[in-house]
Amino acid sequence: MDVLVAGGGGFIGGHLVADLLAQGKSVRSVDIKPLDEWHQVHRGADNQIADLSLLDQAIAATQGAREVYMLAADMGGMGFIELHKAACMLSVLTSTHMLQAARHHGVERYFYSSSACVYPAALQTGSDVTALRESDVYPAMPEDGYGWEKLFSERMCHHFEQDFGLVTRVGRYHNVYGPHGTWDGGREKAPAAICRKIAIAEITGEHRIEIWGDGEQTRSFTYIDDCLEGTQLVMGGASKEPVNIGSSELVTINQLVALVEEIAGIRCDRDFRLDAPLGVRGRNSDNTLILERYGWAPSTSLADGMERTYRWVRDEVKRSLG
Repeated sequence: MDVLVAGGGGFIGGHLVADLLAQGKSVRSVDIKPLDEWHQVHRGADNQIADLSLLDQAIAATQGAREVYMLAADMGGMGFIELHKAACMLSVLTSTHMLQAARHHGVERYFYSSSACVYPAALQTGSDVTALRESDVYPAMPEDGYGWEKLFSERMCHHFEQDFGLVTRVGRYHNVYGPHGTWDGGREKAPAAICRKIAIAEITGEHRIEIWGDGEQTRSFTYIDDCLEGTQLVMGGASKEPVNIGSSELVTINQLVALVEEIAGIRCDRDFRLDAPLGVRGRNSDNTLILERYGWAPSTSLADGMERTYRWVRDEVKRSLG
């Protein structure tokens, strides 16, 4: 088996499995969810259902794999991680047991998907935020719950390489979006949530949507194809340092809404929900290090990525509305 994708039933994992299969690699895709709940199921992969938070199942799933992409985690958008901190932190069992399993089987390379949530909140208090550099992570004060688990697991990867010789690579994802992602139910992130709201408005003709916060909070968003390219470059690279995998195209949520409205060809009245979970005020990715080490920068503009995403979400919304 060339590659194990842990969390292969998730959004990024499903796209990664497809990309690896297209390269002619043999892939085992493992997720805790039933197959009918996977974002994508690829017939060419060895699709397995397992609870990787249990050491024996992690060891069984990892057997024979040369490389491991560890994407498995209990997570979602800000609405989920703000309200389920303990559940997010329990992902540390999966993160730890997969490292143990990789060491047990002598895996050649191990990629861990970390998050921009590892960065201190004190650096993200304004909308006009300075882009986050990898070195900004310490002194540590990450997003409560989810961010702490991610940062702890980064350190685990570092020490498994240092102490046991397991080659580990870490990428810090910044708001990855695209088709075949979660778009409703509470775990969706801002791009998919906005696409859903605008799609409902377009289809029903009721041009009023709810926005969390005042809409002036800022983010950068990374299209899935760029994420896959960056991830695989980091996996195969020589640099042991965690690196950002993100876009530096900073926008406000209001600007993101306006972009999707333009794609849909409508304009909506906005109801601002100021008591909603918001996370940090502003967050952006500094891509200096990954450009220097890997020559990588995202190639998909937000406008192009959101158009592809909106078309897919709209089809899903239309199907759900009958």
